[in-house]
Amino acid sequence: MPEKNIREITERIFESMGVPKDDCRLAADVLLSADLRGVESHGVSNMLRKYIRDYKNGKINPTPNWRIIRESPATASIDADAGLGIIIAPKAMDIAIEKAKKTGMGVVTIKNCGHMGMVSYYARQALAHDMIGLVMTSSPPEMAPTFGAEPRLGTNPIALAAPAFSLAPFVYDAATTVISSNKIELARRLGVKLPGGWIADTDGTPIMEEADPASFIPEGRTRPSLLPLGSTRELGSHKGYGLACVVEILSGILTGGGFSAMGSRIGYTHSVTAYKIESFMDVAEFKQTMDEWLRMLKSTKPAPGHKRVIYPGQLEAECEIKHRTEGIPLHREVVEWFRTICDELSIQCSL
Repeated sequence: MPEKNIREITERIFESMGVPKDDCRLAADVLLSADLRGVESHGVSNMLRKYIRDYKNGKINPTPNWRIIRESPATASIDADAGLGIIIAPKAMDIAIEKAKKTGMGVVTIKNCGHMGMVSYYARQALAHDMIGLVMTSSPPEMAPTFGAEPRLGTNPIALAAPAFSLAPFVYDAATTVISSNKIELARRLGVKLPGGWIADTDGTPIMEEADPASFIPEGRTRPSLLPLGSTRELGSHKGYGLACVVEILSGILTGGGFSAMGSRIGYTHSVTAYKIESFMDVAEFKQTMDEWLRMLKSTKPAPGHKRVIYPGQLEAECEIKHRTEGIPLHREVVEWFRTICDELSIQCSL
């Protein structure tokens, strides 16, 4: 599908929820960026329907009075007033970037917020300013701690983007669970089984063989418990569990919004950070060294059965070029959903 068509419809859907036009464009850009980069689990096909549900049931505020509640020259803390994360977080990163221009580093935390979507979008905002972007988000409990029988931490993703000189920037974006919860939803919607090592049994035991996600949902929950990166203690799950705890501290507790398993916490909490490279070293030297390093990684001899070695962000950059030229592939079920919701909202659908 042409990007332009999907973008226009997505903006109109947000507008029908009472979202201001500028925020509609921003929200659509975050979602379409995920689709362009091949991260469909966080694009229009998977997340837009969730956001519409949340607007309709009052979980998200379409016109939030978000505000800075604490500030210093290099830091700020935002209360998002239940605004959607994909609208609030880009604005928070803009603040972090402006602070970094003056002080060398800007850190902004966000509480009382909605879902953030693809976290690397905000990390990549820093690239145009010769900065490194670092973003984390503390989400509702879905990860069972190593040796644990019930969820206590979110998927708690981390994203870091660093510019290079002539190569695509380094962009790391990953949950601290083996897989993001959105991909569980996608698999369930499409009726496909999950590979082993992604989820836990209802008693917390890691399932290491192919599994139907609908078969292992604990009582009182809507989806199975996710495993930390590593899946089992023997394979290093304590490392994924520990990383999720680091995210919980820096983008959960530090925001003032509390940790994810706190009964009193409202929504999601996030943190965005911008590092001004010039405050640490010469920008040109940094980018040239990045190029050398990335070329070194790419030149690694491939293991048997593999054609090449890649670095984080490379495939997504290649995918974006292809999708901008050829259009964004959408599953038939997604196209039908668009047509249904557009009909429901009296919006013309060109898909």
